[in-house]
Amino acid sequence: MAIWFRQYVLEDLADMARGNMIEHLGIEFTRIGDDFLEGRMPVDERTRQPIGLLHGGASVALAETLGSAGAYLTVDPARFYCVGLDINANHVRSVTKGCVTGVARPLHRGRTTQVWEIRIHGQGERLVCVSRLTLAVVRQSRIQGGDCPAQG
Repeated sequence: MAIWFRQYVLEDLADMARGNMIEHLGIEFTRIGDDFLEGRMPVDERTRQPIGLLHGGASVALAETLGSAGAYLTVDPARFYCVGLDINANHVRSVTKGCVTGVARPLHRGRTTQVWEIRIHGQGERLVCVSRLTLAVVRQSRIQGGDCPAQG
């Protein structure tokens, strides 16, 4: 049985990825299963650290993207957002080229919080990173903009 609020297609997620960090890092959503969301990210000049390895922060960005998007797809988007409260990541293997694929699955979907596990693999299904993301489920009326002045 699917966990999603409604039936989504990959094009819905592609629209969400335009014009923000998801697009900048080259992250693509690749599959929506009944209880998981999958995406991939290139290992290239945008996502490598200076010595040529996949940057741990890029892995965390992929993990938070997949977990946040997955959580968002489980709630009524007219009433709620899901925003990250905490994320941790264990980097277990390095990658220097190609792409990595992440799969996000919920561990807990409550009324006010969700917890997702994201496993990131390189080629040959070799585990690169495992992450856990805790999110708050927030009513839309509580979301406020930041105070950062425009750069110019």
